[in-house]
Amino acid sequence: MAAPAPALKAKAAEQLGRATRFTPAPNLRKERPLSDHLPAPLIGATLTETMKVRDRDGRSLGSVYGFMVHKRSARALYAVLSLGGFLGVGGAYYPVPITLLTYDPAGDGYVTAIDPKALEGGPSWSGKPPAFDQDYADRVASYYGAERQSLSIG
Repeated sequence: MAAPAPALKAKAAEQLGRATRFTPAPNLRKERPLSDHLPAPLIGATLTETMKVRDRDGRSLGSVYGFMVHKRSARALYAVLSLGGFLGVGGAYYPVPITLLTYDPAGDGYVTAIDPKALEGGPSWSGKPPAFDQDYADRVASYYGAERQSLSIG
């Protein structure tokens, strides 16, 4: 089979280039507030293996599903606890300030003084997680009576 003529190659390349260029529609070019351009200060880290969380009396409260890590300091500020559900389905997730959990090496899990009823009434989600911004972080800290954590990354 003969190779395509150079003129035909050039025309095909031009058509391909035109077809792959993207120009957003005018209504998509609206300016967003500056805050929308700033990166999120936290990143979620989901655990591949869960760690049990117990109250001070040894009763199981749930497990640590993941952590919310501050991008600038690389410190975990919040543990995301998973309560209820079966095999990770149908449960709810509760962000808890990491300062309220203590690692127990003997039980290879975390212990907390948070009352189970208080935990179940705390900020949570079951579907899409909320935007974990400063307002939400303040709400979580206030609910648990924990120290406010600045999410500033500047």
